[in-house]
Amino acid sequence: MSRSEGKCLVPYVSQAGALSYALGTSIGWGSLVITANTYLAAAGPVGSAAGLIAGALIMLIISRNYAYLMNRCPEAGGAYAYTRDIFGYDHGFLTAWFLALTYLAVFWANATSLPLFARYFIGDLFRKGRLYSLFGYDVYLGEALLSAAAIVLTAVVCAGYKKLTQNLMILMAAVFSAGIVICFLAAAFKGGGSPDPSFLPDAGVLSQVIRIAVISPWAFIGFENISHAAEEFNFPLRRSFRILTVAVVLTTALYICVILLSASAYPPQYGSWLEYIRDHGNLQGLEGLPAFYAAYRYMGRAGIAILMAALLALILTSLIGNTIALSRLFYALGRDRVLPERFGALNRQGIPGQAVYLTAALSVLIPFLGRTAIGWIVDVTTIGATLLYGYVSACAYKAASESGDRIEKKTGLIGLVIMIGFGLYLLLPNLFAVSSMAAESYFLFVVWAVTGFFLFRLVLQKDRKGRFGKSIIVWIALLSLVLFVSLVWMSQYEMHTAAEALTRVQEYYSSGNAADGAYLAEEISSLRRSNALSILVVIGVFVLSLAVLMNNYLVMSRRAIESEKALGSVRDMAHTDALTGVKNKRAYAEREEQMDLAIAEGTMEPCAIVVCDLNGLKHVNDTQGHKAGDEYIRSAVMLVCELFQHSPVFRIGGDEFVVILTGRDYGNREELIGKLRKTAQENIGTGKAVLSSGISEYRPGEDHRVHDIFERADARMYENKHALKAMGARTRA
Repeated sequence: MSRSEGKCLVPYVSQAGALSYALGTSIGWGSLVITANTYLAAAGPVGSAAGLIAGALIMLIISRNYAYLMNRCPEAGGAYAYTRDIFGYDHGFLTAWFLALTYLAVFWANATSLPLFARYFIGDLFRKGRLYSLFGYDVYLGEALLSAAAIVLTAVVCAGYKKLTQNLMILMAAVFSAGIVICFLAAAFKGGGSPDPSFLPDAGVLSQVIRIAVISPWAFIGFENISHAAEEFNFPLRRSFRILTVAVVLTTALYICVILLSASAYPPQYGSWLEYIRDHGNLQGLEGLPAFYAAYRYMGRAGIAILMAALLALILTSLIGNTIALSRLFYALGRDRVLPERFGALNRQGIPGQAVYLTAALSVLIPFLGRTAIGWIVDVTTIGATLLYGYVSACAYKAASESGDRIEKKTGLIGLVIMIGFGLYLLLPNLFAVSSMAAESYFLFVVWAVTGFFLFRLVLQKDRKGRFGKSIIVWIALLSLVLFVSLVWMSQYEMHTAAEALTRVQEYYSSGNAADGAYLAEEISSLRRSNALSILVVIGVFVLSLAVLMNNYLVMSRRAIESEKALGSVRDMAHTDALTGVKNKRAYAEREEQMDLAIAEGTMEPCAIVVCDLNGLKHVNDTQGHKAGDEYIRSAVMLVCELFQHSPVFRIGGDEFVVILTGRDYGNREELIGKLRKTAQENIGTGKAVLSSGISEYRPGEDHRVHDIFERADARMYENKHALKAMGARTRA
């Protein structure tokens, strides 16, 4: 469905609703459960807080870029719509592809966190029906069905009750914000002093802050999801920057509250929060959740209940917020007919219901993959979000440059440069710091990118309007990125394999085994096999990607050739005389203009003009009919074309023709004009075409226009006409 057809999205989102969507989607399950691993273990409480504040400042720049583009292009689809309009559909597709991955990964992470919530606070109620172990994680039917049910229920609510979803978001955002703040204040007033140490003792302070700032795209992803609902705002778009700013500030404050809360208390067997955080992964129950342990320490069971409510609210807002964002993205893609058209339709409630259910369909089987695989996918969002924010910044920079908006031009450029820097930091993990991303996450990024090549092939096939395939550089850049990330994966994989081999060797000899050359040889052989396997995988991925890219390029080239042929056919039709097939008066006018320019520039080559006039056409039309007259004209054209085989022939009137002689015909001009006049004399009285003709050569320095040459040739043609009349040829009279 095009933008001009059918129903449109109806404004209903209030400012409070927009804020709750931005805040509720940017902060989820991980803020209360894995903050210790993500932040405290990487930079300590003060380093984490400083890094988050630095990241927030960067996100404010990104917010400015988003707000600028939302006001410029208030459409569903967010970053997809911006890149589509500013850089073209190829860029738009690429943006949409990684945008979908980023939102889906966060959605899946929160949907599959429900079983973990149940494990921590309810017990093994859903831990029934063990199916299998995948990547070290036991998958249970009961837990998978719980997540699947949450996904389906979220889709039903979002597809049928837009006001209800907004009210739920507002309520849940208030619940988790209040819950986190209450527990933090309790820690602050009941003995939670300044955590010591403030930073990790075994790493540089600046490097710790940078490490946290670099993951800010991951930490804040979702705050911009209101860009997908810009069509549905019931308030002025100019307020969008204010809302995004408040969302970023609140998100930062809540993250810092959780971090400081988690570091403020630790079990008595540990000497500091650092010892506790580094070992908490081995703990069970409440001690395995630092924020909940601290809340219990200061508020007892009430603290646990408050954070349980906050955690559940965080999960629900993330599910709803990402569903809304994804459905509007799919709606925009359906409306542009990138996805099937039905996804661009609205139901009776004015909601893109089919797009909502597509989100559920893509997610309902994910719980059966287990949390380990989901964790790898979620890590990919750090790269995905960096790419997206970079694209949005580039869009803002280009749009602002064209419009002369200085502030957004600066913020666009700053945001782009920062995201490029973040991208290099993430994709060169061992150059700047030890990578916190698993090797599998890099591999999944490659898989998603290669899958994008295949999907783009399908889009190309169905693209009847020729919108896609115009920016081959986009896909060459993606191919380069695939190769680069594949090499990063290979490096990480080999480092991991080498570390495992070293551990085995150490364990072997620490067990009292004597030196064994055969054992070491087997370990070395194993490393070589792993290395060969990783090389084959990289080569295979690259060759596959290159093959798909070349296939896509062939489709693009074939389509371009077909378009050029069609355009050329139309152009030829516009410049061809329909009766005779030679060039028409319009073509002659264009050729005359080109020759005039060459004369003016002094680059005119030697040439001559022959002017011909067909005698007796009126007599044939009057006595034999116009059909015979048409045949008479065609016979005259055949005569001219047979004589002047290397020069263009133009019909500039009913019985008037012009030939521009160049090259061989120009060299033989006297001989050719002699043959034409001799044939005309021989055809008198036979009923065959009798052509009067005149010729004139270009005279450099004397002729300033082609018309000067034409006039001399035309005058000589009339001299020849009078001579033929004296021989008995019929004239127009």
